[in-house]
Amino acid sequence: MDDILAIDQGTTSTRAMIFSPTGQVRGQHQMSFQQFYPQDGWVEHDPEAIWQTVLKTVQGALDAANMEAKDLRALGITNQRETVVMWDRATGNAIYPALVWQDRRTADFCHRLREDGLEQTVRHKTGLLLDPYFSATKIRWILENVPGARARAERGELAFGTIDTFLVWRLTHGATHRTDATNACRTLLFNIHEQRWDEDLLSLFGIPAALLPEVVDNCGDIALSDARHFGCAIPITGMAGDQHAALVGQACLEPGMGKSTYGTGCFFILNTGENCLFSENRLLTTLAYRLEGKPTYAIEGSIFIAGAAVQWIRDQLGLVKNAAETQAIAEQTPVDQSVYLVPAFTGLGAPYWDPDARGALLGLTRNTSANDIVTATLQSVCYQTADLIHAMERDGATLANTLRVDGGMVVNDWFVQFLADVLDRTIDRPRITETTALGAAYLAGLGAGVHTNLSVLRDHWSCDASFKPKMPAEMRNKLYHGWLEAVNRVRSKR
Repeated sequence: MDDILAIDQGTTSTRAMIFSPTGQVRGQHQMSFQQFYPQDGWVEHDPEAIWQTVLKTVQGALDAANMEAKDLRALGITNQRETVVMWDRATGNAIYPALVWQDRRTADFCHRLREDGLEQTVRHKTGLLLDPYFSATKIRWILENVPGARARAERGELAFGTIDTFLVWRLTHGATHRTDATNACRTLLFNIHEQRWDEDLLSLFGIPAALLPEVVDNCGDIALSDARHFGCAIPITGMAGDQHAALVGQACLEPGMGKSTYGTGCFFILNTGENCLFSENRLLTTLAYRLEGKPTYAIEGSIFIAGAAVQWIRDQLGLVKNAAETQAIAEQTPVDQSVYLVPAFTGLGAPYWDPDARGALLGLTRNTSANDIVTATLQSVCYQTADLIHAMERDGATLANTLRVDGGMVVNDWFVQFLADVLDRTIDRPRITETTALGAAYLAGLGAGVHTNLSVLRDHWSCDASFKPKMPAEMRNKLYHGWLEAVNRVRSKR
């Protein structure tokens, strides 16, 4: 059989899905896991809890599909990027909780490096900015703060990995220590021009090379899972960071095509082909994917809080019982209500990159209702996307007039329509909105020979609904201007 298993290890949950070669879902299972916030701006995960959700969701997906592991052709992995795990090579046990991409504990160190004028050097090599978001300063923090970690790392006793690497290590029972190019390029340690770990950057951050995994393409013979986990060995033939996998799942395979994923955060990636475009507006240059050693580049804007803002109004404020209620609430609320939520709970991402900013509700009056706050929460994600689009346009990037969206939030029709209105662009929602897992499956299919080339994937993409802008330009400009004023109110002065 040619069915493919995809493991989608995200920030708040793990999902396993089994796909046919054409992208039909055979079976799936999803589990949430706990987030830990030990201090303001700190975000951690338990690597063991993540591993257990992987094992359980894979078995759940197999059960849902009425299949066994021997029925699978291959396995693809996609993951939350930048999150850091460090473990003992002998036991496979993590020496500290995973530091999540949202974690801001290294903000002061990043600030000192910027003050020393090092950002341009780092940016030239990596396409990234000096920000706690990325992996390198998290690795350094563990080495500096876990007793004995640095000495053990220098002796080669420890291994570092983003979540993809940690899962490959566990799935192969310690036989394989590899990452793919898209995950490597988000660490601040990978030279995107030379396609290798950079010795100067390792020295800058004080990270021993012995910690690092081998970097491989996004598809091919990556590893072979140990038979003890699922009853037989499964070839691991595809791997990519979540946003890069979603780009493939959305079939954004030509320069100018872009997708925006609305999960815990929001990530807009624009395919720039062979052009390694550097932003003058604090966007990121990254890899779209790497096949047969050849990199395809992209420009990306990252928003830290998207679906997490809906979780906040649900779990902390109790304004809704579930996310699905937000559509009906917003439909009953005027779009020009005066409230703006700036969800800078862990700082602001692109294009501001302000780790010290904090969230705020602005424009409150005696007439402000819970419905206004719920609507403002949805609108905040759309405004943040507009920030990214405008920054890309200022950089001279060529964007198609139609953008593709995916992720949990886009099942909300009101949200997608407001997004089309704010961006003044047509928004296409695919039939399969969980395109992150789909992209991992497609890459695994390429690596296993199920698909002959990327072009085949275009034929598998299908549109569920298309949303065209309806809002008058005057209203759109007024609302967005109010957003920019609100953002300026929460920016740090440093």
